[in-house]
Amino acid sequence: MYITNNPSVAVIAQNAGVDRIFLDMEYLGKAERQCGMDTVLCSHTIEDIKNIRSVIDRSELLVRCNPIYNDSEKEIEDVVAAGADVIMLPYFKTVEEAERFIKAVNGRATVCLLIETPEAVEQVDDILALDGIDEIHIGINDLSIGYGKKFLFEVLADGTVDYLCEKIRNRGVTYGFGGIASLGRGLLPSEYVIMEHYRLGSKMAILSRSFCNTEKMRDLEAIKAVFKNGVSAVREYEQYCEAHPEKWEFNRFETAEIIRQIAVEK
Repeated sequence: MYITNNPSVAVIAQNAGVDRIFLDMEYLGKAERQCGMDTVLCSHTIEDIKNIRSVIDRSELLVRCNPIYNDSEKEIEDVVAAGADVIMLPYFKTVEEAERFIKAVNGRATVCLLIETPEAVEQVDDILALDGIDEIHIGINDLSIGYGKKFLFEVLADGTVDYLCEKIRNRGVTYGFGGIASLGRGLLPSEYVIMEHYRLGSKMAILSRSFCNTEKMRDLEAIKAVFKNGVSAVREYEQYCEAHPEKWEFNRFETAEIIRQIAVEK
């Protein structure tokens, strides 16, 4: 998945093999809880959904709406009408919030729950008992904030992501977690994270801002080259990970050790 509201960049990403273009309408409470973090607040709009919908024909269009609030039903109606294929509910804390979201979508788009609060983790069994969940993404950024961690990948090292993946896998729901940078990039190099996705059976990841930062890079030909080379390299490494399951467990311990060292230094 790649986050952008730029139609030209969306087409480039689609043509490079990105499975989903991600629009982010979430703004309620986000700035406050992520204050001081190196995160991006997008505040995309219904018009952005329509604009991206009109230019992509192979990639799916995923929209992250706001957490449940008074006008959630109206917002979801607008998102559906604008053409979203997948709608993601962020920052929910109760079974009731998840259930309200599922009812509002009412089968008109793929339902994706974003588990990113300690409260949702505590109630994961009851959440998974709900009908109508198509996918779950584990949001390690806010989850790490919720648990008071220093580094967002600590919830991968401490077993939280393993715990959730096992629960979701047993329910038969498609799932993913976090994001990845281009190969060789990231404080925790992307190769370690990608192999963890294979060990855990994850099917989804967000391409991070550092994969292609279009705020700093404006030339479309340069962006095209970044996507073509970057996605191709990730796909090639995915094939390597899939072909070498004997390396998964060693990578798990090595990844956890790197994460611990980074956390100590922060």
